[in-house]
Amino acid sequence: MAITADNLPIVGLGIPYEEWTIGRKFRTVGRTITDTDITNFVCVTGMLEVLFTNLDYLENESLIKGRLAPGALVYSFAEGLLMQSVMQHTGLAFLGMELKVNKPVLAGDTIHVRCEVTHARPTSKPGRGIVTALNDVTNQHGDCVLSYTATRMVKRFDGQ
Repeated sequence: MAITADNLPIVGLGIPYEEWTIGRKFRTVGRTITDTDITNFVCVTGMLEVLFTNLDYLENESLIKGRLAPGALVYSFAEGLLMQSVMQHTGLAFLGMELKVNKPVLAGDTIHVRCEVTHARPTSKPGRGIVTALNDVTNQHGDCVLSYTATRMVKRFDGQ
């Protein structure tokens, strides 16, 4: 655990490599996706598709009813939930992923991430390890709306 100059432990720091043991599971806090989140995301990314910008289309022509969130937004918010809970001061690099969108996410849905470590190995360089985890993003009903397997480089603190 990191300690400040005045000998106080720092809370909210990430998980070091040594604690990313295969089979370890945890869940993040939740995050409700709002209309404003969707509007801001599609504007900043340029995803100006009618599915995300035209409420009349959604109500009268779309097969999906409700304010739809892009899968990229759901993934990005899931990564944010992980960053704030397990990557602070320990994450070094995002190395890749495989992603599958399972169900639509709508404005008003609350998501959280269920994470399971599936692979962990030290690198040849000291102070770092490679971790792979399955991340299931679930909604408030427990439905898995998006799944992705992410591989990351994280700090090691065991001196190797």
